[in-house]
Amino acid sequence: MLQSIFIQNYALIDKLDISFTSGFSVITGETGAGKSIILGAIGLLLGQRADVKAIKKGASKCIVEATFRIANYGMEPFFRENDIEYEPDECILRREVSANGKSRAFINDTPASLAQMKVLGEKLIDVHSQHQNLLLNKEGFQLNILDILAQDEAQLSAYQAVYQAYKKVTKELEDFIAQAEKSRQDEDYIRFQLEQLEEAGLKENEQTDLEQEAETLSHAEDIKAGLYKASQLINGEEGGTVSLTKECMQTLQGLTQVYAPAREWMERLNSCYIELKDLAREIGNAEEEVEFNPSRLDFVNERLNLIYSLQQKHHVQTVEELLELTDNYRNQLNAITSFDDRIAKLEEEKKGLYTEVLKQAKVLTQLRTQSARHIESQMESLLIPLGMPNVRFAVELTARKEPDSRGMDSVNFLFSANKNGTLQNVASIASGGEIARVMLSLKAMIAGAVKLPTIIFDEIDTGVSGSIAEKMALIMQDMGRQNRQVISITHLPQIAARGIAHYKVYKEDTETGTNSHIRRLSDEERVQEIAHMLSGSTLTDAAVQNARALLGFNS
Repeated sequence: MLQSIFIQNYALIDKLDISFTSGFSVITGETGAGKSIILGAIGLLLGQRADVKAIKKGASKCIVEATFRIANYGMEPFFRENDIEYEPDECILRREVSANGKSRAFINDTPASLAQMKVLGEKLIDVHSQHQNLLLNKEGFQLNILDILAQDEAQLSAYQAVYQAYKKVTKELEDFIAQAEKSRQDEDYIRFQLEQLEEAGLKENEQTDLEQEAETLSHAEDIKAGLYKASQLINGEEGGTVSLTKECMQTLQGLTQVYAPAREWMERLNSCYIELKDLAREIGNAEEEVEFNPSRLDFVNERLNLIYSLQQKHHVQTVEELLELTDNYRNQLNAITSFDDRIAKLEEEKKGLYTEVLKQAKVLTQLRTQSARHIESQMESLLIPLGMPNVRFAVELTARKEPDSRGMDSVNFLFSANKNGTLQNVASIASGGEIARVMLSLKAMIAGAVKLPTIIFDEIDTGVSGSIAEKMALIMQDMGRQNRQVISITHLPQIAARGIAHYKVYKEDTETGTNSHIRRLSDEERVQEIAHMLSGSTLTDAAVQNARALLGFNS
């Protein structure tokens, strides 16, 4: 629960440091004194958006820091999951907002994101302001209350897990059907392109081989004549290189007995002789193979023209790219033929998940129905003492046509304050004072189901007075006894008198400007404050005596 709050350079607050007590406390003060400013500062600790306009004029930044005691509220998992040190007796939330618009958040002096601060803040404080009364007309808010009181968190999580799986498969099926439809529209085109490429019967490296063959066939006569001449120069019977080399070797051999270097030269020439004979044989074979073949040349050129036209058509440069394109078209056709099987499997999976969604939704509906009956009886028992003797409160559950992320249930809170009155939507027929009492009763029920350390009621007493206000105070007082801290910002003396601790917000003018302050009142100061709330600015003896009576002090 909230132990203390420190605020510096925020709105009209220069510097404020105040400690709070457990149980039921009240905050009073004239309109405009700064109660909303304090709530705004607390909002920063709940991860709300920072406005640089809220920084006190002339200051470079504002600071809001609050200390909580959280030992009894099971919050260790949050700190463990977010790798933040857990301090059960002194959990510190700190927010700094600079004039340049930058904002920093800290949890136990560890830098934190606003999302982390928001999650933790919502576990620490529930601020009920007047605008929350408008939520009473929102189905999501009503369903959330129903789920909290049904304590169906585990069942709701189980439902949402299978619902998300169902939605995922549904989206996958829709995308696959759309893809299949588009592919089927392109099927004739893809099949034609594939047949044309397959008919071409392309092979790797074919283009390079054909281009080389075309060059050879185009110059066959010149190549054959050149090869014949080269063969004769190397191995001709008269004057050929081979015969001359052999003659040179024989000459050197005759010198080997009388001149030693001649042997080495002879051996080297022998190697050349062997190589020349081998080369002459290859050239001769090649010359015999080369022939002028016009029909083959026509075939090669036609084949190359086919390859070039396919490359131009498909905007590629090589046969290898055409072969890759062929594989792609083949895979697309295979995918098209397998669409029906894949769609059938997804439809079967969707059907199974939908069945499970309905099964899990039924569990939620049963828990919510039980919770609804409990809420109806509890709300009437709470509202009757609050000046509604003929009140009827009903929770209407109707089935949706299709499930959504929260189940199959549509919820509507119905209300009638008059005898034999028709039950209607609570927010559409209840007065401001009635809505305030309904919301307080709901909060009291929620407080009994959720371990929430601190609840702040901002003028929840709007539209009520007298004995009804006192009974509302008793409800808040009782909430504060359940290991919980309840703080009520109020203008009603009947509520203010019931607080264990009483804080007053006030403004003070100085030479530098107007500042807002808050301080805890002593017993005698409480008498004076409540007397002023009873009688206005003019303090009367009757008001003082009435204030003492409200506080239970002796005259």
